Amino acid sequence: MKNIALRPEDYTILAVDDITTNIMLLKAVLSRAKYKIITATGGTEALEKVASESPDLILLDIMMPDMDGYEVLRRLKADPATADIPVIFLTALHNPEDIVKGFKLGASDYVSKPFNHEELITRVAHHIYLAAAQRTITAQRDELQATVEARDKMYSVIAHDLRSPIGTLKMVFNMLSMSLSKEEIGDENFEMLTMGNDITESTFMLLDNLLKWTKSQIGRMNTVFQEVDISEVVLFASKMSDMVAQVKNIRVEYDIPGPIRVRCDVDMVKTIMRNLMSNAVKYSDEGGRILISVRETPTHAAVSVRDYGIGISEENLPKLLNPEVHFTTYGTRNEEGSGLGLQLCMDLTRRNGGELTVESTEGEGSTFTFTIAKENREVNQGER
Repeated sequence: MKNIALRPEDYTILAVDDITTNIMLLKAVLSRAKYKIITATGGTEALEKVASESPDLILLDIMMPDMDGYEVLRRLKADPATADIPVIFLTALHNPEDIVKGFKLGASDYVSKPFNHEELITRVAHHIYLAAAQRTITAQRDELQATVEARDKMYSVIAHDLRSPIGTLKMVFNMLSMSLSKEEIGDENFEMLTMGNDITESTFMLLDNLLKWTKSQIGRMNTVFQEVDISEVVLFASKMSDMVAQVKNIRVEYDIPGPIRVRCDVDMVKTIMRNLMSNAVKYSDEGGRILISVRETPTHAAVSVRDYGIGISEENLPKLLNPEVHFTTYGTRNEEGSGLGLQLCMDLTRRNGGELTVESTEGEGSTFTFTIAKENREVNQGER
C-alpha cells in the first residue's frame, strides 16, 4: 500500500480525564501537533461526546469517579458504531494486570502518567496512521466490491440479452449443417457453413456459461435437488450434443447401465454434460469417437466423458482445473475456448456433492469424470 499522507488537522482526538490540569496539558500538547481536540471529564460525558463528535482516537483515563475507563471501553467495543475507534489508556497504575485488563477489553495502547510529551505524540500518530490505513483499505474494498458487482451485472445482462438470438441462429446453422452436403452447395460454401456453425455453437455455449457463472458468483444460483435416474439424465444430455459431434463426423458411444438413483440438480448436470461433450468434440479429430460411461459406487454416481483426441501434455494438465490459472488451448479445427466452461463444471459439481477430475495423455485423448452424491441435502446454495 502506498504511503498515506496524514494531515493532523483532519483528525479529531477525544481526551478523557477527570483532572482538569491533565486535560489542559493534553489539549496543549495535541493542539501544538495540530490535531483537533475535544475533551470530557468523566466516563458518561465521554460516551456522549463519542456519539455526537465521532472522534478518530480516544485518550482515556482509567480511574474516574462516575464510570471508570474499563467500563467506558467495554461499552465502546460493544457498539458496532464505535468498536473500531482506537483507544489509548492514560494510566497512573503500574500493576501489569491492570494494563493487561485494558488490552483484553480492546485497548490499542497505553501511556503511563506522568507522560512524556514526545512519547504521547508518537503513539497518537502511530494509531492515527493505522486508523487511516484501515479506512483506506475499507474504502478500496468497498470500491472494488462495487466494481465487481457492476461487472457481474453487466455480464449477466449481456449474456441474457444475447443468448436468445444466438440460440436461434445456432439452431438454424445446426439444421443447415445437417441437411446440406458438400455436393449440394460446393466445398467453399460448405466450409463457410461449417465455420458459421462452429462459431454460433461456441458463442452460445460461452453466453450460457457466462450467465450461469455470473449467477453463481453473485449468489443467485439455487440448487434444486430431485431424485432421478442419473443414467437417463446423462443419456438425454449427451444426445442433445450429438448433433455437434455429427457435424465433425464423430461417433458417440455409450456404456450406461440400468437405473442409478441419485439426488441432484438436473439442469446443472445437463450443463456439465454439455460442456464436457463440447470439449470432447473440440479436441477430437474428424471421424473420431467419444465414449460416455456411468458407474455406481456406494455413495456416488461417476460419469465419464472420454475422447480419443489430441490430449493434454503432462506439463499443462495441472493448469486445467486450477481456478487461479487461465489456461485454454485450440481445438483440432482451431476452435477457441474461454476456460470458463470447466470452471463452471467444477462449481456445479461441488454443488451436487461431487468433484471433477481429469486424466489425459498427449496424443491419446482425455477423460473427464464428475461424481454426483446419491444423497444431497435440500439446501438453497444460492443463498450462501
